[in-house]
Amino acid sequence: MAALGFADQVQDGDLGHIAAPLDLLGVNFYRPFYARARTPAEIAAADGTPSPWVACPEAELVDPNGPKTQMGWIIEPGGLHDLLTWINREYTLPPLYLTENGMAADDHVATDGTVPDSQRIGYLDGHLRAAHRAIGEGVDLRGYFVWSLLDNFEWAFGLERRFGLVHVDYPTGRRTPKASASWYRQVISDNALPGAAP
Repeated sequence: MAALGFADQVQDGDLGHIAAPLDLLGVNFYRPFYARARTPAEIAAADGTPSPWVACPEAELVDPNGPKTQMGWIIEPGGLHDLLTWINREYTLPPLYLTENGMAADDHVATDGTVPDSQRIGYLDGHLRAAHRAIGEGVDLRGYFVWSLLDNFEWAFGLERRFGLVHVDYPTGRRTPKASASWYRQVISDNALPGAAP
């Protein structure tokens, strides 16, 4: 049996539903990407090695310097600010929600029973401040969701990478709130970041 293409799946009335106005727009953000143009000599030297940018052989991803997550992703909160303000300038938007934002780290339960994850606290603090700055510049950002509440199955790395605010011991299922969980609970309770003006 032949595989069906996307066009074969469109039913009468589907395009009307697709074109309906949005109630909200969810944005996931973990890190910015950087690219540069490869020179003709570099393209020739690649000898057919494809660019990761589909149909754009002259583009090459650049790995910037700076702190990175366990995934190897650059930690750059300014990228979130830039994304939110750019889409706000370029499009007529419904209310925005940051539906995923977080980082993987090699978290372990310490001998005293705590799970220190200061890098995640710094990551979340920086990104919340970037989001707050975007709101101050007119972005209608209504909500923020940390990825993730619990360590879970990460689609590319399985149980190897931990994104959660709560550490999960996979063999036993035991859950231990990380330092970031306490920090984030306080941010929510105060409705403010530490040191932020009221």
